[in-house]
Parts: sequence; structure tokens; C-alpha cells
Amino acid sequence: MNTITKYVVLLTLCLIGTNVNAQDNQIKDSIPSEHSHYKIEALKNLKQTIQDEEREFLKQEVEFINQRLDKGEITESEADKLKKEAAKKRALNIENRIAIIDNKIELLKRNEAEYNDGLEESVNFGISFGKFTGISISPRNKPKKYDKRTTSDLVFAIGFNNAIGDDQKIGDNYTFLTSGFVELGWAWKTRVFKESNTVRLKYGFSFQWNKLTPKNDKYFVQNGNTTTLEVFPSELKESEFRITNLVVPIHFEFGPSKKIERKDYFRYSTSDHFKVGIGGYAGFNIGTQQKLRFEEGGDRVKQKIRRNYNASPFVYGLSGYVGYGGLGLYVKYDLSPMFKDQSFDQHNLSMGFRFDLD
Repeated sequence: MNTITKYVVLLTLCLIGTNVNAQDNQIKDSIPSEHSHYKIEALKNLKQTIQDEEREFLKQEVEFINQRLDKGEITESEADKLKKEAAKKRALNIENRIAIIDNKIELLKRNEAEYNDGLEESVNFGISFGKFTGISISPRNKPKKYDKRTTSDLVFAIGFNNAIGDDQKIGDNYTFLTSGFVELGWAWKTRVFKESNTVRLKYGFSFQWNKLTPKNDKYFVQNGNTTTLEVFPSELKESEFRITNLVVPIHFEFGPSKKIERKDYFRYSTSDHFKVGIGGYAGFNIGTQQKLRFEEGGDRVKQKIRRNYNASPFVYGLSGYVGYGGLGLYVKYDLSPMFKDQSFDQHNLSMGFRFDLD
């Protein structure tokens, strides 16, 4: 009886597997035609998109030509000639690109959806929940903007950190070498004058991590609304105090640059040139942490204490840099006090290197 049962089960599983495979094959056979239908419809819709895109490109090119005419770089007859050439080029682009689309549609009608014509396509298809969701055209044909007054770059800075104020000098309460800062942000740079790149306005947002290492086994203690620097009950192996801020820096940047002119656009480059930035920053404290490491009863103890320590919630200060290309010397000073209520006045001071990664 057990042997018969085993054979019945095996036979049933084989039949189920056969039915599943048959159903899968039916589904696979139905997918190509449905997928081809969506691709064909998308290609038909793309024809109008191509015409709109080429007309927009022509509009931009005419604007560039008019700008050159206004500046006296070309004569009116030369401008008319360039406009006719641009219009002819865009008309031919529309004709050729639509012909390519028509050929692709005919290929899809004659072949399976998996047919590959071996050409790199500039049209992207998306399918979601079984329905076509949209198409996009590769931006590689988009002309460059004639005058790009605003650029952006990553900003990274690192160096030494300390505090001064109320007869407190650098290194009095905090070690110099082990107290440091890191800044990471994104900045936009806009040319102030239309015909000159001598003055630029640089602005953006940055995260600042300011770390202090107290001397002589001291640590920060918060007593109500007052924060003081006191001696720890035992020997400290490590004592670090970190304030994290989110700020908006704004600098006026001065310095020469090289103008790079091309046929249909121009740019200013500050690489291999000196620059000076003067400005400041303002923002908010978004985190305060103290880390202590010591021995207690023969055990090694490591504490990370996260609390506000009465740190100033609103921070602001002055900053500046002197650099060459993408590397510079950087200084920032908090005009806002480190703590709202403190036993003595002290302000954060940072010095280090700044990298503007264009």
C-alpha cells in the first residue's frame, strides 16, 4: 500500500509539473506580442516628442546667435545665415530621426519583441504593473548652455579645532593636535557680474563636526542650565566632546580666471588660479556628544553621552579661505558662544585645509 501511494504521489507531481510548464509556455508566447504593442505605441508617441525637442533646440540656438549679434561678435547678415543653417539642420534631424522610428516600428511588426537590431538606442522604455509608464530621450543631443553663470561643487574641509575667549588662548584647555574639525557640504558658485568673473558669490549648505579634547582629565558637566569643565573622579584614557552643526555658508570669492570660448558657448575656469573667499555662515546645532573612556574597578569603561549640554542651538560665525585651484587654507570662527550659559566665554575656532571639488 505504501509503495502504491508513493507512485501515485510521483505521478501526480509529474502531471502538475507538466501543466505548469505548459501554462508557462503559453504565458511566454503571449508576452512578446503584448510587449511589442507597447513599444510600437511608444515609438509612435515619440515622433511628436522628437519634433518638440528639435524645435526647442532650434529656439536655443537662435537665442545664442542673437546674443552674439547683440555683443557685436557677428553681423546681421552672418546671423541670418547661421539661423538658416540651424533651421535646416534641425529640419533634417527631425526627418532622419522620424525615419529611424518608422524603421524600428516596421522591425517590431515583422519580428519578435526580443529581436535586436544591434544599434544603440536613445529611447528608454519602462514597464510597471504590466503597463507602459513612459519614455525618455537621451540628453546627449542637448546643446550646451551658451552662458552658464552658476556652477556647483562638493566642499570638503579638515583640520585643527580649538576654543578661545575670556583670556583663554589656543591650547589652554584643549589639546591642539587631537582636537579637530571636519566639514562636508555642497556649494553653488554664481558669477556676480555679467561680463566678468572676478567676483563670485559662493553659497550652499554644510555639515560641521567640531571636536574638542579637554586637557588634564577634564570633562564637561551639565548642571541644569550651566555647563562647566571639571576634573573627572579618576584618570581618563580618553575625553572627547563633539558638536555637530548644519549651516549655510556664504562667501564672496575674488580672483582671476580663464575665459574658454567655443563656437556656441563659453565658460570661465578658475583652475590654476589663486582665489580668496570672505564670508560667514549661520545654522543650527543638530547634535552634541561626549565620549569618555576610563577604568573603574579594574574594568574598562567606554561611555557615549548624547545630550544638549546647553550648547547654543543657533550658530553663526565668520569664515574665509585662500587657495589655488581646488585647494585652499581655511579658517572659521564662531561668533556664537559654545554654550548658552557657561562659566566663562569661549568660542570655537577652526583652521585647516579646504577642498573645492569642481
